[in-house]
Amino acid sequence: MGDVYETIDERLQRFIESQKMFFVATAPSGDAGRVNLSPKGLDTFRVLDERTVAYLDFVGSGVETIAHLRENGRIVVMFCAFQGPPNIVRLYGRGEAVEPGDSRFESLASKFPPGPGIRSVIVVKVERASDSCGYGVPLYEYQGERTALGTWAEKKGRDGVVEYQRNRNAESIDGLPGLRWVSGEE
Repeated sequence: MGDVYETIDERLQRFIESQKMFFVATAPSGDAGRVNLSPKGLDTFRVLDERTVAYLDFVGSGVETIAHLRENGRIVVMFCAFQGPPNIVRLYGRGEAVEPGDSRFESLASKFPPGPGIRSVIVVKVERASDSCGYGVPLYEYQGERTALGTWAEKKGRDGVVEYQRNRNAESIDGLPGLRWVSGEE
């Protein structure tokens, strides 16, 4: 049913790029702490090469993915076919949050459409790619993108978004360090 790949080949890349939604999972080290699973959408995912992917990370109410990546780097990204033939693709690897102020940020962010509230670019070095049948994934009809995130960020303004990040993105729900600039690390 499922296959494992050493790299992201053209077929996997086409499938990944045709999906409107993906999911990101991370977890802190050890037995304590909470596993985090986040849905993502918009035009925010790119295959950079056969072993590297990246996605835009927008301001959110939590900072779990960034905190977990800072602690241990482990991440899995999953794509499901909600339309067309059934398929699931998972990309396992080591991730890093590249925040504004990092010398790589502008170059990475330029690969995506501009948008308000971009807090980092998550870069994943893919160690394992796999696909499986997806027979249990339901069919859904894509209706369009939500506009609430952009509206929220524009309404808050740059200073409001910065203040929100200071209040909500300094540490994870388990107390792990979040955004570097909030904690004065950059």
